[in-house]
Amino acid sequence: MTSARRSPRLNRRRALQLGTAAGVLAPLGLAGAQITASAQAKARANTNPTTAPLPLPIQQARYTIADAPTEGLISTRPDGPPPVLRLKQGQPFAARVTNTLPDYTAMHWHGIRLDNAMDGVPYLTQFPIGPGESFDYHFTPMDAGTYWYHPHCMTMDQMAMGLTGVLVVEEAEDPGFDADVALNLRDFRLRPNGDWLKLWTARGAARSGTFGTVITANWDSDPIYEAPTGGLVRLRLAATDTARIYKPYVTGANGQVIAADGHPLREVIDWPTDQAPALLSPGQRLDIALQMPRIEGAYVDVMTAFPGGPRRLARIRATGTNLGRDLAELPPLPANDVPEPDLANARVEDLIFGWTPEGGAPQNGYCGSLGYTFWSINRKPWPGDAADPETPGAGPLAVFNRGESVILRLRNESPNAHPIHLHGLVFRPLRSNKRTLPSNWTDTALLLKDEIIEVALVADNPGDWAFHCHVIEHQKTGLAGYIRVLA
Repeated sequence: MTSARRSPRLNRRRALQLGTAAGVLAPLGLAGAQITASAQAKARANTNPTTAPLPLPIQQARYTIADAPTEGLISTRPDGPPPVLRLKQGQPFAARVTNTLPDYTAMHWHGIRLDNAMDGVPYLTQFPIGPGESFDYHFTPMDAGTYWYHPHCMTMDQMAMGLTGVLVVEEAEDPGFDADVALNLRDFRLRPNGDWLKLWTARGAARSGTFGTVITANWDSDPIYEAPTGGLVRLRLAATDTARIYKPYVTGANGQVIAADGHPLREVIDWPTDQAPALLSPGQRLDIALQMPRIEGAYVDVMTAFPGGPRRLARIRATGTNLGRDLAELPPLPANDVPEPDLANARVEDLIFGWTPEGGAPQNGYCGSLGYTFWSINRKPWPGDAADPETPGAGPLAVFNRGESVILRLRNESPNAHPIHLHGLVFRPLRSNKRTLPSNWTDTALLLKDEIIEVALVADNPGDWAFHCHVIEHQKTGLAGYIRVLA
Protein backbone atom coordinates (compact mmCIF):
# COMPACT_ATOMS: atom_id res chain seq x y z
CA MET A 1 0.00 0.00 0.00
CA THR A 2 1.31 3.41 -0.90
CA SER A 3 0.53 6.43 1.22
CA ALA A 4 0.50 10.15 0.65
CA ARG A 5 1.57 12.84 3.05
CA ARG A 6 -1.32 13.45 5.45
CA SER A 7 -3.46 16.48 4.67
CA PRO A 8 -4.42 19.01 7.34
CA ARG A 9 -7.60 18.25 9.27
CA LEU A 10 -10.49 19.22 6.97
CA ASN A 11 -12.59 21.42 9.22
CA ARG A 12 -15.03 24.16 8.24
CA ARG A 13 -12.40 26.88 8.60
CA ARG A 14 -10.02 24.96 6.32
CA ALA A 15 -12.85 24.42 3.83
CA LEU A 16 -13.42 28.14 3.51
CA GLN A 17 -9.68 28.75 3.14
CA LEU A 18 -9.50 26.22 0.31
CA GLY A 19 -12.50 27.79 -1.34
CA THR A 20 -10.84 31.20 -1.25
CA ALA A 21 -7.55 29.81 -2.57
CA ALA A 22 -9.44 28.25 -5.49
CA GLY A 23 -10.93 31.62 -6.39
CA VAL A 24 -14.47 30.54 -5.56
CA LEU A 25 -16.83 33.04 -3.94
CA ALA A 26 -18.29 30.91 -1.13
CA PRO A 27 -21.15 32.32 0.94
CA LEU A 28 -20.67 31.82 4.65
CA GLY A 29 -22.59 28.90 6.07
CA LEU A 30 -23.11 25.19 5.48
CA ALA A 31 -23.68 25.02 1.75
CA GLY A 32 -20.87 27.41 0.87
CA ALA A 33 -18.29 25.57 2.95
CA GLN A 34 -19.17 22.14 1.58
CA ILE A 35 -19.61 22.93 -2.11
CA THR A 36 -16.32 24.83 -2.35
CA ALA A 37 -14.37 22.26 -0.41
CA SER A 38 -15.68 19.21 -2.24
CA ALA A 39 -14.23 20.47 -5.54
CA GLN A 40 -10.77 20.51 -3.95
CA ALA A 41 -11.10 16.96 -2.61
CA LYS A 42 -12.48 15.77 -5.92
CA ALA A 43 -9.46 17.10 -7.79
CA ARG A 44 -7.13 15.40 -5.35
CA ALA A 45 -8.94 12.03 -5.54
CA ASN A 46 -9.03 12.02 -9.35
CA THR A 47 -5.23 12.03 -9.58
CA ASN A 48 -3.97 8.86 -11.28
CA PRO A 49 -7.06 6.64 -10.96
CA THR A 50 -6.05 3.02 -11.42
CA THR A 51 -8.95 1.72 -13.54
CA ALA A 52 -12.15 2.89 -15.24
CA PRO A 53 -14.61 3.79 -12.47
CA LEU A 54 -17.82 1.88 -11.85
CA PRO A 55 -20.73 4.38 -11.85
CA LEU A 56 -22.54 4.48 -8.49
CA PRO A 57 -25.23 7.19 -8.61
CA ILE A 58 -26.78 7.84 -5.19
CA GLN A 59 -30.46 8.37 -5.89
CA GLN A 60 -33.99 7.97 -4.66
CA ALA A 61 -35.52 4.55 -5.26
CA ARG A 62 -38.84 2.75 -5.16
CA TYR A 63 -39.32 -0.88 -4.09
CA THR A 64 -42.01 -3.14 -2.68
CA ILE A 65 -41.05 -4.04 0.89
CA ALA A 66 -43.26 -6.49 2.81
CA ASP A 67 -45.92 -6.28 0.05
CA ALA A 68 -46.15 -2.49 0.34
CA PRO A 69 -44.79 -0.14 -2.38
CA THR A 70 -42.30 2.16 -0.67
CA GLU A 71 -41.22 5.53 -2.05
CA GLY A 72 -38.26 7.61 -0.92
CA LEU A 73 -35.75 4.81 -0.50
CA ILE A 74 -32.10 5.66 -1.18
CA SER A 75 -29.93 3.36 -3.29
CA THR A 76 -27.46 3.35 -6.17
CA ARG A 77 -30.20 2.18 -8.54
CA PRO A 78 -33.81 3.33 -8.90
CA ASP A 79 -35.64 0.04 -8.35
CA GLY A 80 -33.80 -2.05 -5.79
CA PRO A 81 -31.09 -2.28 -3.15
CA PRO A 82 -27.47 -1.30 -3.79
CA PRO A 83 -25.89 -4.24 -5.64
CA VAL A 84 -23.35 -6.67 -4.27
CA LEU A 85 -20.01 -5.33 -5.51
CA ARG A 86 -17.57 -8.13 -6.32
CA LEU A 87 -13.90 -7.19 -6.40
CA LYS A 88 -10.78 -9.33 -6.71
CA GLN A 89 -8.03 -9.40 -4.12
CA GLY A 90 -4.99 -7.49 -5.36
CA GLN A 91 -6.75 -6.04 -8.42
CA PRO A 92 -7.49 -2.29 -8.76
CA PHE A 93 -11.04 -1.05 -8.25
CA ALA A 94 -12.56 2.34 -8.91
CA ALA A 95 -16.04 3.76 -8.42
CA ARG A 96 -17.46 7.13 -9.40
CA VAL A 97 -20.01 8.11 -6.75
CA THR A 98 -22.40 10.74 -8.10
CA ASN A 99 -24.78 12.52 -5.77
CA THR A 100 -28.26 13.18 -7.20
CA LEU A 101 -29.77 13.94 -3.77
CA PRO A 102 -30.43 17.40 -2.34
CA ASP A 103 -28.30 16.49 0.71
CA TYR A 104 -24.55 15.92 0.96
CA THR A 105 -23.03 12.44 1.02
CA ALA A 106 -19.77 10.44 0.91
CA MET A 107 -19.05 6.72 0.58
CA HIS A 108 -17.15 4.63 3.12
CA TRP A 109 -15.82 1.13 2.32
CA HIS A 110 -16.38 -0.61 5.64
CA GLY A 111 -13.57 -2.92 6.74
CA ILE A 112 -11.34 -2.28 3.72
CA ARG A 113 -7.71 -1.38 4.45
CA LEU A 114 -6.96 1.35 1.94
CA ASP A 115 -5.28 4.73 1.53
CA ASN A 116 -6.69 7.29 3.96
CA ALA A 117 -7.78 9.67 1.18
CA MET A 118 -10.19 6.98 -0.14
CA ASP A 119 -11.89 6.20 3.20
CA GLY A 120 -14.91 8.42 2.58
CA VAL A 121 -15.23 10.28 5.91
CA PRO A 122 -16.27 13.93 5.41
CA TYR A 123 -13.82 16.53 6.74
CA LEU A 124 -11.51 13.80 8.06
CA THR A 125 -10.40 12.37 4.68
CA GLN A 126 -12.40 14.33 2.09
CA PHE A 127 -15.07 16.98 1.75
CA PRO A 128 -18.67 15.86 1.32
CA ILE A 129 -20.01 15.23 -2.17
CA GLY A 130 -22.46 18.04 -2.89
CA PRO A 131 -25.67 17.80 -4.93
CA GLY A 132 -24.79 17.17 -8.57
CA GLU A 133 -21.13 16.41 -7.78
CA SER A 134 -19.09 13.23 -8.18
CA PHE A 135 -16.10 11.74 -6.37
CA ASP A 136 -13.81 9.02 -7.76
CA TYR A 137 -12.76 6.39 -5.23
CA HIS A 138 -9.96 4.04 -6.24
CA PHE A 139 -8.08 1.41 -4.27
CA THR A 140 -6.62 -2.09 -4.56
CA PRO A 141 -8.11 -4.38 -1.90
CA MET A 142 -5.43 -6.11 0.15
CA ASP A 143 -7.76 -8.50 1.92
CA ALA A 144 -10.23 -11.07 0.59
CA GLY A 145 -13.52 -11.44 2.44
CA THR A 146 -16.94 -9.92 3.07
CA TYR A 147 -17.19 -6.15 3.56
CA TRP A 148 -19.80 -3.49 2.83
CA TYR A 149 -20.28 0.13 1.79
CA HIS A 150 -22.41 2.97 3.11
CA PRO A 151 -22.48 6.77 3.31
CA HIS A 152 -20.63 8.67 6.03
CA CYS A 153 -22.49 11.97 5.68
CA MET A 154 -26.19 12.42 6.52
CA THR A 155 -25.59 8.90 7.76
CA MET A 156 -28.71 8.28 9.79
CA ASP A 157 -31.04 9.48 7.03
CA GLN A 158 -29.36 7.78 4.08
CA MET A 159 -28.51 4.47 5.73
CA ALA A 160 -31.92 4.14 7.39
CA MET A 161 -33.55 4.68 4.01
CA GLY A 162 -31.57 1.95 2.29
CA LEU A 163 -28.08 3.07 1.25
CA THR A 164 -26.09 0.03 2.44
CA GLY A 165 -24.56 -2.59 0.14
CA VAL A 166 -22.45 -5.72 0.43
CA LEU A 167 -18.89 -5.64 -0.94
CA VAL A 168 -17.20 -8.97 -1.65
CA VAL A 169 -13.46 -9.24 -2.27
CA GLU A 170 -12.90 -12.61 -3.90
CA GLU A 171 -9.77 -14.63 -3.18
CA ALA A 172 -7.00 -14.63 -5.76
CA GLU A 173 -7.65 -18.36 -6.21
CA ASP A 174 -11.13 -19.92 -6.32
CA PRO A 175 -11.83 -21.54 -2.91
CA GLY A 176 -14.10 -24.16 -4.51
CA PHE A 177 -17.72 -23.28 -3.70
CA ASP A 178 -20.61 -24.12 -6.02
CA ALA A 179 -22.66 -21.05 -5.07
CA ASP A 180 -22.17 -17.76 -3.22
CA VAL A 181 -25.15 -16.17 -1.44
CA ALA A 182 -24.78 -12.73 0.17
CA LEU A 183 -27.49 -11.48 2.54
CA ASN A 184 -27.66 -7.78 3.39
CA LEU A 185 -29.49 -7.84 6.76
CA ARG A 186 -31.30 -4.65 7.69
CA ASP A 187 -34.65 -3.35 8.82
CA PHE A 188 -36.83 -0.41 7.78
CA ARG A 189 -39.11 1.83 9.83
CA LEU A 190 -42.29 1.56 7.78
CA ARG A 191 -46.01 1.58 8.36
CA PRO A 192 -48.03 -1.37 6.95
CA ASN A 193 -48.93 0.77 3.90
CA GLY A 194 -45.26 1.46 3.10
CA ASP A 195 -45.15 5.01 4.49
CA TRP A 196 -42.13 5.99 6.57
CA LEU A 197 -42.12 6.29 10.33
CA LYS A 198 -39.75 8.71 12.04
CA LEU A 199 -36.24 7.34 11.42
CA TRP A 200 -34.93 7.93 14.94
CA THR A 201 -36.14 8.88 18.40
CA ALA A 202 -34.48 10.49 21.41
CA ARG A 203 -35.49 7.46 23.49
CA GLY A 204 -33.82 5.12 21.01
CA ALA A 205 -30.68 7.24 20.69
CA ALA A 206 -30.25 7.25 24.47
CA ARG A 207 -30.65 3.48 24.68
CA SER A 208 -30.06 0.75 22.09
CA GLY A 209 -31.10 2.66 18.98
CA THR A 210 -34.44 2.90 17.20
CA PHE A 211 -35.37 -0.40 15.59
CA GLY A 212 -37.22 -0.84 12.33
CA THR A 213 -40.60 -2.50 11.91
CA VAL A 214 -39.75 -4.67 8.87
CA ILE A 215 -36.74 -7.01 8.86
CA THR A 216 -35.32 -7.77 5.42
CA ALA A 217 -32.57 -9.64 3.61
CA ASN A 218 -31.58 -7.79 0.44
CA TRP A 219 -34.69 -5.59 0.97
CA ASP A 220 -36.98 -8.65 0.79
CA SER A 221 -38.89 -10.38 3.57
CA ASP A 222 -38.01 -14.09 3.74
CA PRO A 223 -36.60 -14.37 0.18
CA ILE A 224 -35.77 -17.73 -1.44
CA TYR A 225 -32.48 -18.36 -3.25
CA GLU A 226 -31.32 -21.47 -5.11
CA ALA A 227 -28.14 -23.53 -4.87
CA PRO A 228 -27.07 -26.88 -6.33
CA THR A 229 -28.41 -29.97 -4.57
CA GLY A 230 -25.59 -31.52 -2.57
CA GLY A 231 -23.35 -28.57 -3.40
CA LEU A 232 -21.17 -26.34 -1.24
CA VAL A 233 -22.41 -22.81 -0.60
CA ARG A 234 -20.62 -19.79 0.82
CA LEU A 235 -23.22 -17.87 2.80
CA ARG A 236 -22.22 -14.29 3.57
CA LEU A 237 -24.18 -12.48 6.29
CA ALA A 238 -23.68 -8.71 6.63
CA ALA A 239 -25.45 -6.71 9.35
CA THR A 240 -25.85 -3.26 7.78
CA ASP A 241 -28.57 -2.08 10.13
CA THR A 242 -28.40 1.23 11.97
CA ALA A 243 -29.20 -0.40 15.33
CA ARG A 244 -30.34 -4.04 15.34
CA ILE A 245 -28.12 -6.85 16.66
CA TYR A 246 -28.87 -10.12 14.87
CA LYS A 247 -28.50 -13.58 16.40
CA PRO A 248 -28.23 -15.79 13.31
CA TYR A 249 -28.15 -19.56 12.95
CA VAL A 250 -28.86 -22.04 10.15
CA THR A 251 -31.14 -25.09 10.04
CA GLY A 252 -31.46 -27.83 7.44
CA ALA A 253 -27.78 -28.19 6.55
CA ASN A 254 -24.38 -29.02 7.95
CA GLY A 255 -21.87 -26.21 7.98
CA GLN A 256 -19.05 -24.35 9.63
CA VAL A 257 -18.07 -20.73 10.20
CA ILE A 258 -15.06 -19.97 7.98
CA ALA A 259 -14.55 -16.19 8.31
CA ALA A 260 -15.69 -13.24 10.39
CA ASP A 261 -15.60 -9.54 9.56
CA GLY A 262 -13.76 -10.22 6.32
CA HIS A 263 -10.95 -12.41 7.64
CA PRO A 264 -10.46 -16.20 7.76
CA LEU A 265 -10.58 -17.51 11.31
CA ARG A 266 -7.46 -17.73 13.45
CA GLU A 267 -9.52 -19.42 16.17
CA VAL A 268 -12.63 -21.54 15.72
CA ILE A 269 -16.10 -20.02 16.09
CA ASP A 270 -18.65 -22.61 17.19
CA TRP A 271 -21.41 -23.54 14.76
CA PRO A 272 -24.37 -21.27 15.69
CA THR A 273 -27.57 -23.02 16.79
CA ASP A 274 -30.99 -21.96 18.02
CA GLN A 275 -29.73 -22.50 21.58
CA ALA A 276 -26.43 -20.70 21.00
CA PRO A 277 -26.78 -18.34 18.01
CA ALA A 278 -24.03 -16.08 16.74
CA LEU A 279 -23.97 -12.36 17.60
CA LEU A 280 -23.89 -10.07 14.57
CA SER A 281 -24.03 -6.40 15.50
CA PRO A 282 -24.23 -3.43 13.09
CA GLY A 283 -21.13 -3.45 10.91
CA GLN A 284 -20.20 -7.11 11.44
CA ARG A 285 -20.13 -9.96 8.92
CA LEU A 286 -20.05 -13.75 9.07
CA ASP A 287 -19.05 -16.24 6.35
CA ILE A 288 -20.50 -19.76 6.62
CA ALA A 289 -19.71 -22.81 4.48
CA LEU A 290 -22.86 -24.91 3.93
CA GLN A 291 -23.29 -28.42 2.57
CA MET A 292 -26.63 -28.34 0.78
CA PRO A 293 -29.13 -31.18 1.31
CA ARG A 294 -28.76 -34.07 -1.13
CA ILE A 295 -32.48 -34.11 -1.92
CA GLU A 296 -33.74 -31.70 -4.57
CA GLY A 297 -36.35 -29.28 -3.25
CA ALA A 298 -35.11 -29.38 0.34
CA TYR A 299 -34.59 -26.04 2.11
CA VAL A 300 -31.89 -24.51 4.24
CA ASP A 301 -33.28 -21.81 6.55
CA VAL A 302 -31.28 -18.80 7.71
CA MET A 303 -32.80 -17.82 11.05
CA THR A 304 -32.33 -15.23 13.77
CA ALA A 305 -33.29 -15.46 17.41
CA PHE A 306 -35.78 -12.70 18.14
CA PRO A 307 -37.84 -11.46 21.11
CA GLY A 308 -41.05 -13.47 21.03
CA GLY A 309 -39.58 -16.31 18.95
CA PRO A 310 -37.26 -17.04 16.03
CA ARG A 311 -37.60 -15.27 12.67
CA ARG A 312 -36.59 -16.62 9.30
CA LEU A 313 -34.38 -14.24 7.32
CA ALA A 314 -34.07 -16.20 4.07
CA ARG A 315 -34.24 -19.69 2.55
CA ILE A 316 -31.94 -21.55 0.16
CA ARG A 317 -33.57 -24.27 -1.95
CA ALA A 318 -31.65 -27.25 -3.32
CA THR A 319 -32.06 -27.52 -7.10
CA GLY A 320 -30.79 -29.84 -9.83
CA THR A 321 -28.79 -33.03 -9.78
CA ASN A 322 -27.10 -34.03 -6.53
CA LEU A 323 -23.44 -32.98 -6.68
CA GLY A 324 -22.62 -35.15 -3.67
CA ARG A 325 -20.02 -32.81 -2.28
CA ASP A 326 -18.70 -32.71 1.27
CA LEU A 327 -17.40 -29.92 3.51
CA ALA A 328 -14.16 -31.85 3.95
CA GLU A 329 -13.31 -31.04 0.30
CA LEU A 330 -12.86 -27.35 1.09
CA PRO A 331 -9.31 -26.21 1.80
CA PRO A 332 -8.86 -23.60 4.55
CA LEU A 333 -9.24 -20.05 3.32
CA PRO A 334 -5.84 -18.38 2.86
CA ALA A 335 -5.09 -15.89 5.63
CA ASN A 336 -4.94 -12.22 4.76
CA ASP A 337 -1.56 -10.57 5.28
CA VAL A 338 -2.11 -8.80 8.60
CA PRO A 339 0.93 -7.89 10.74
CA GLU A 340 1.12 -9.48 14.18
CA PRO A 341 1.45 -7.01 17.07
CA ASP A 342 4.38 -7.35 19.45
CA LEU A 343 2.32 -7.87 22.60
CA ALA A 344 5.32 -7.84 24.93
CA ASN A 345 6.24 -4.31 23.85
CA ALA A 346 2.84 -2.93 22.91
CA ARG A 347 1.68 0.47 24.02
CA VAL A 348 -1.60 0.39 26.01
CA GLU A 349 -4.29 3.01 25.50
CA ASP A 350 -7.56 3.21 27.46
CA LEU A 351 -10.74 4.28 25.69
CA ILE A 352 -13.92 4.77 27.70
CA PHE A 353 -17.33 4.57 26.03
CA GLY A 354 -20.30 5.90 27.95
CA TRP A 355 -22.66 8.75 28.67
CA THR A 356 -21.76 12.30 27.80
CA PRO A 357 -21.11 14.77 30.62
CA GLU A 358 -23.99 17.07 31.45
CA GLY A 359 -24.49 19.98 29.07
CA GLY A 360 -23.08 18.36 25.93
CA ALA A 361 -24.08 20.36 22.83
CA PRO A 362 -25.53 18.58 19.78
CA GLN A 363 -23.18 17.87 16.86
CA ASN A 364 -22.68 20.84 14.56
CA GLY A 365 -24.83 19.32 11.83
CA TYR A 366 -22.67 19.83 8.76
CA CYS A 367 -23.22 16.15 7.96
CA GLY A 368 -26.43 15.71 9.91
CA SER A 369 -27.37 16.09 13.56
CA LEU A 370 -30.11 14.44 15.58
CA GLY A 371 -30.42 17.54 17.74
CA TYR A 372 -29.17 16.10 21.02
CA THR A 373 -26.05 14.53 22.59
CA PHE A 374 -26.05 11.49 24.86
CA TRP A 375 -22.76 9.64 24.35
CA SER A 376 -19.00 10.18 24.55
CA ILE A 377 -15.55 8.63 24.21
CA ASN A 378 -13.21 9.38 27.11
CA ARG A 379 -16.09 11.46 28.49
CA LYS A 380 -15.94 13.93 25.60
CA PRO A 381 -18.74 13.88 23.02
CA TRP A 382 -17.77 14.19 19.36
CA PRO A 383 -18.67 17.77 18.37
CA GLY A 384 -19.37 16.97 14.72
CA ASP A 385 -17.71 16.17 11.42
CA ALA A 386 -16.56 19.70 10.59
CA ALA A 387 -15.42 20.73 14.06
CA ASP A 388 -12.24 22.81 14.38
CA PRO A 389 -9.39 20.85 16.00
CA GLU A 390 -9.38 23.31 18.91
CA THR A 391 -12.93 22.34 19.87
CA PRO A 392 -13.01 20.09 22.97
CA GLY A 393 -13.32 16.49 21.84
CA ALA A 394 -12.34 17.24 18.23
CA GLY A 395 -8.68 16.20 18.44
CA PRO A 396 -7.45 12.63 17.96
CA LEU A 397 -8.27 10.08 20.64
CA ALA A 398 -4.70 8.79 20.36
CA VAL A 399 -1.65 9.32 18.14
CA PHE A 400 0.51 6.37 17.12
CA ASN A 401 3.77 6.03 15.24
CA ARG A 402 3.62 4.06 12.03
CA GLY A 403 4.39 0.40 12.74
CA GLU A 404 3.76 0.72 16.49
CA SER A 405 2.15 -2.23 18.29
CA VAL A 406 -0.85 -1.13 20.32
CA ILE A 407 -3.27 -2.62 22.83
CA LEU A 408 -6.53 -0.71 23.09
CA ARG A 409 -8.46 -1.28 26.31
CA LEU A 410 -12.09 -0.68 25.31
CA ARG A 411 -14.20 0.00 28.38
CA ASN A 412 -18.00 0.21 28.20
CA GLU A 413 -19.30 2.23 31.14
CA SER A 414 -22.93 2.08 30.01
CA PRO A 415 -25.78 -0.44 30.21
CA ASN A 416 -26.10 -0.54 26.40
CA ALA A 417 -24.16 -2.52 23.81
CA HIS A 418 -21.83 -0.69 21.42
CA PRO A 419 -20.37 -2.18 18.21
CA ILE A 420 -17.09 -0.24 18.03
CA HIS A 421 -15.71 0.13 14.48
CA LEU A 422 -12.20 1.27 13.52
CA HIS A 423 -11.52 2.45 9.97
CA GLY A 424 -8.40 1.59 7.96
CA LEU A 425 -6.89 -0.89 10.45
CA VAL A 426 -7.77 -4.31 11.84
CA PHE A 427 -7.35 -5.65 15.34
CA ARG A 428 -7.94 -8.85 17.26
CA PRO A 429 -9.43 -9.32 20.75
CA LEU A 430 -7.10 -10.53 23.47
CA ARG A 431 -9.38 -10.81 26.48
CA SER A 432 -12.72 -9.74 27.98
CA ASN A 433 -13.82 -9.35 31.57
CA LYS A 434 -17.17 -11.03 30.78
CA ARG A 435 -16.68 -13.82 28.21
CA THR A 436 -14.21 -15.82 26.17
CA LEU A 437 -13.67 -14.28 22.74
CA PRO A 438 -11.95 -15.91 19.77
CA SER A 439 -8.92 -13.85 18.78
CA ASN A 440 -9.85 -13.32 15.13
CA TRP A 441 -9.02 -10.27 13.04
CA THR A 442 -11.84 -7.76 12.89
CA ASP A 443 -12.69 -4.09 12.39
CA THR A 444 -15.78 -4.08 14.65
CA ALA A 445 -15.98 -5.30 18.25
CA LEU A 446 -19.28 -5.62 20.10
CA LEU A 447 -18.94 -4.26 23.64
CA LEU A 448 -21.63 -5.63 25.92
CA LYS A 449 -22.98 -3.93 29.05
CA ASP A 450 -20.10 -3.08 31.42
CA GLU A 451 -17.66 -5.08 29.30
CA ILE A 452 -13.93 -4.39 28.97
CA ILE A 453 -12.23 -5.84 25.90
CA GLU A 454 -8.54 -5.53 25.15
CA VAL A 455 -7.68 -5.63 21.45
CA ALA A 456 -4.30 -5.62 19.71
CA LEU A 457 -3.18 -4.10 16.42
CA VAL A 458 -0.23 -2.76 14.47
CA ALA A 459 -0.68 0.90 13.47
CA ASP A 460 0.67 0.29 9.98
CA ASN A 461 -1.64 2.51 7.90
CA PRO A 462 -0.98 6.26 8.21
CA GLY A 463 -3.80 8.79 8.41
CA ASP A 464 -6.69 9.94 10.55
CA TRP A 465 -8.99 6.95 11.01
CA ALA A 466 -12.55 7.26 12.28
CA PHE A 467 -13.38 5.24 15.40
CA HIS A 468 -17.01 5.10 16.46
CA CYS A 469 -20.04 3.14 17.56
CA HIS A 470 -21.94 1.63 14.63
CA VAL A 471 -25.29 2.13 16.26
CA ILE A 472 -25.69 5.23 14.13
CA GLU A 473 -27.81 7.11 16.69
CA HIS A 474 -24.99 6.65 19.21
CA GLN A 475 -22.43 7.83 16.66
CA LYS A 476 -24.47 10.92 15.76
CA THR A 477 -25.06 11.81 19.43
CA GLY A 478 -21.43 11.83 20.56
CA LEU A 479 -19.90 8.34 20.47
CA ALA A 480 -17.33 8.98 17.74
CA GLY A 481 -13.77 10.18 17.26
CA TYR A 482 -10.63 9.27 15.36
CA ILE A 483 -7.17 7.78 15.80
CA ARG A 484 -4.14 9.29 14.11
CA VAL A 485 -1.32 7.15 12.68
CA LEU A 486 1.70 9.23 11.75
CA ALA A 487 3.34 8.72 8.37
